[in-house]
Amino acid sequence: MPENRTRLGRIDEEYKKEISHIISYELKNPNATGLISVTKVKVTNDLKFAKVYVSILNSKNIKETLKALKKSSGFIRSKLASRVNLRNTPELIFELDDSLEYGARIDSILKEIMPKKEEE
Repeated sequence: MPENRTRLGRIDEEYKKEISHIISYELKNPNATGLISVTKVKVTNDLKFAKVYVSILNSKNIKETLKALKKSSGFIRSKLASRVNLRNTPELIFELDDSLEYGARIDSILKEIMPKKEEE
């Protein structure tokens, strides 16, 4: 079982790299705006589905961008199939990963607190 997990880990990383490249350079959907980065890809054990976690920064509308990615999943999947040589290419499920946003918010809160602490 552990060697299967490492294989899936390698597949996750390969997909992450390829999907990032496809979104950055080949996706021509005008509704996908802003900086879209793939933060993580998690493939199911049977390789039928892959959850693609994306972080979207500086977008006109994050919901629209996510919807555009979901609409383009067939295109992204077919490009992925031609690049990653596996028997079947999983169906892509896009999820919003707001951990970067969350981290930035915590960072700004900490910056507000820190100067006050030094004054005491």
